[in-house]
Amino acid sequence: MAIQRMDNVGIVVDDLEAAIAFFVELGMEVEVKAPIEGLWADRTVGLDGLRSEIAMMRIPDGHGKLELTKYHAPAPVGGGAQNPPPNTLGLHRVMFAVDDIDDTIARLRTHGAELLGEVARFEDSYRLCYLRGPEGIIVALAEQLG
Repeated sequence: MAIQRMDNVGIVVDDLEAAIAFFVELGMEVEVKAPIEGLWADRTVGLDGLRSEIAMMRIPDGHGKLELTKYHAPAPVGGGAQNPPPNTLGLHRVMFAVDDIDDTIARLRTHGAELLGEVARFEDSYRLCYLRGPEGIIVALAEQLG
């Protein structure tokens, strides 16, 4: 038995609309937005009385997805440091390949994104950066050179 594919990465957010707007600006598309609740959801997630809303965000090529989730009940639990640094244990960033890193940064700044460092060059292959988006999510960008 082998893995078929990685289906999606889930990110819990407090402001679902702001997170959707950020990832739409990045170039993702809303595939579905829906409430999630009921016994099946309780059993799957392991939380009684679960009520949430999700937005499944699709990358235009169809090969990657983010599931943005806003929990209404039970109330979301804080995860520690408000804006943890990139070397924090656990899932800490999502990376996207982009055509124009400077344009992408400029567009995401209108949604509150801030560079963690600077745009750096890796040999003659890539321009790379980390930026912090909504809910403290770290998004890495990579622009292939040549």
